Amino acid sequence: MTPDFHRIRRLPPYVLEEVNRIKARLRAQGVDIIDFGMGNPDMPTPKHIVDKLVETARDPKAGRYSASKGIVGLRRAMAGYYDRRFGVKLDPDSEVIATLGSKEGFANLAQALTAPGDVIVCPNPAYPIHAYGFIMAGGVIRHVPALSPEDYLAGVSRAVKHSVPPPTVLILSYPSNPTAQCVDLDFYKDAIALAKKHEMLVISDIAYSEIYFDGAPPPSVLQVDGAKDIAVEVNSLSKTYAMAGWRVGMVVGNARICAALARVKSYLDYGAYTPIQVAAAAALNGPQDCVEEIRGIYKSRRDVLVETMARAGWDIPSPSASMFAWAPVPEQFKAAGSLLFSKLLVEEAGVAVAPGVGFGEYGEGFVRVGLVENEHRIRQAARNVKKFLSQADDVLARHHNALAAQ
Repeated sequence: MTPDFHRIRRLPPYVLEEVNRIKARLRAQGVDIIDFGMGNPDMPTPKHIVDKLVETARDPKAGRYSASKGIVGLRRAMAGYYDRRFGVKLDPDSEVIATLGSKEGFANLAQALTAPGDVIVCPNPAYPIHAYGFIMAGGVIRHVPALSPEDYLAGVSRAVKHSVPPPTVLILSYPSNPTAQCVDLDFYKDAIALAKKHEMLVISDIAYSEIYFDGAPPPSVLQVDGAKDIAVEVNSLSKTYAMAGWRVGMVVGNARICAALARVKSYLDYGAYTPIQVAAAAALNGPQDCVEEIRGIYKSRRDVLVETMARAGWDIPSPSASMFAWAPVPEQFKAAGSLLFSKLLVEEAGVAVAPGVGFGEYGEGFVRVGLVENEHRIRQAARNVKKFLSQADDVLARHHNALAAQ
């Protein structure tokens, strides 16, 4: 018998895939699924960005290999964005790396920074790549409950005290996917001070920094004095400009870490298709009214979701940022858990969400709801949910009877 490959053995079954399989089966049967499960923007990429892609693609030289760390024009545009948005000065040559989306940047950062057995402090719940990027690189994850930003930092101190060997990397992610939690600059000051005290590097993921609704815009960890000594930030154009499929992200900050990432990438890829990079530079350098429009669409959807689901009997806290709501499992299904609730919801009501346990054990009791359907569909989903919740006892009884008959 052939054993599983070593790195694959370290990856558990993808919990979210269980709901995806049900969705696929139902769709094949012609069932209309209102899908809040994946954070996949449904809005078109703004026209001026697409136009620049088309214009550049007509150049006969456009199909040649590009640059693995990103073309100069894109890296300058990324540095310019950080200067305008956060007041952070970056050297485009040494402190900016263009990546194939934030996910690739994060995974290859893990490859660049991790020796076998290195301990990485990671929030839980968290976006899966935050832990599994390092696990695939041979690291050991020290999960710290992140039910609030304050709980997370307090837990980091305990984790450092009880970890052998001491942790080498601290992961931050605000606005958070999946919880939509936000932090202020004082949080980052405390995090950087803590990391320096314990000689940890910091990776901050702010892919949702432009999708905010209430209060001040989310800050960058690089705004903290001395943060660039130990920190890099992972960012993305995916949600900001509805460019998820274009795969354009960035890693910026500490020059030594950026150089390590650039070296890894030089062996793995030649960068994104050059017209995509040119169009991405046009997105960052061009008019930003499209960003405000996209942000407004998400805010309107958030308000409709919270209002209509409350009337349906499901109280969902209103997120102040990101394209997600972090919703407690309704009382009728608390004992069932987030995975079974998610399965029954899509099977019985045609509404798909992501079970919280898919983002870590401390995500149990919640589901992630993506703001990726229009307002009409959200209202339709709320009607389906209202009927589903009113029939909770019958739904659970049918499920248990089906299990008993197997």
